[in-house]
Amino acid sequence: MKKYRIGQIVPSSNVTMETEIPAIFHSRETLLPERFTFHSSRMRMKKVTKEELEAMDAMSLKCAQELSDAHVDVMGYACLVAIMSMGRGYHCVSEVNLHQETVQNNFPTPIVTSAGALINGLKVLGAKKVAIITPYMRPLTDMVVDYIEHQGFEVVDSIALEIPDNLEVAAQDPMNLLEIYKRLNLNGVDVIVASACVQMPSLEAIDQIQKETGIPVTSAAVCTTYEMMKKLGLEAKAAIGGELLSGKY
Repeated sequence: MKKYRIGQIVPSSNVTMETEIPAIFHSRETLLPERFTFHSSRMRMKKVTKEELEAMDAMSLKCAQELSDAHVDVMGYACLVAIMSMGRGYHCVSEVNLHQETVQNNFPTPIVTSAGALINGLKVLGAKKVAIITPYMRPLTDMVVDYIEHQGFEVVDSIALEIPDNLEVAAQDPMNLLEIYKRLNLNGVDVIVASACVQMPSLEAIDQIQKETGIPVTSAAVCTTYEMMKKLGLEAKAAIGGELLSGKY
């Protein structure tokens, strides 16, 4: 039975990635033989503003070094908006920079950014038109919409819950999304992103929304986990997490 170490670079106030990603991997363990352990390194951030996000992103390289010391098998950068607020396509730059740190530390490690993973997850699902829910203030949400559209998707509708405090974002009840999503215009939408933020919990609601709408539903955390499984060369499948983790992809 093979064991894998999952490394995460986490904003200091983020508590959801260390909850949802292990939950999905543990759900996979009920179906398949591989086992996983989880290891984090933190970068400071309390308020989700462009200034704090930029300062935090600069600390990600040190985190990559620390996780590389632990010889993790894959590394995830767990902040979507930090990457997207740095400019269009920045996930490609970030992934190269973080990988370079692990190479210099003599333990080259595959890198996943939640921003890049969301884009890839939408591609895998064959999405053309999407609707998204974010906890961000409207200007940051607009930036996320622009980033996703620049990658070739049409964002038909977006809801910004406008919660600036990152711990307050984590305190949201995921089951509230069962009502919130009903405010979205879902006309012609191929995929619903129930949380375009890895701090806003959504995992418990994803399968339910998918069942109610008949539309594939995903989140930044689900896409990140999918991408980690793929980078490890494993079957991307779990008992929870919507269409992307159904085992078809």
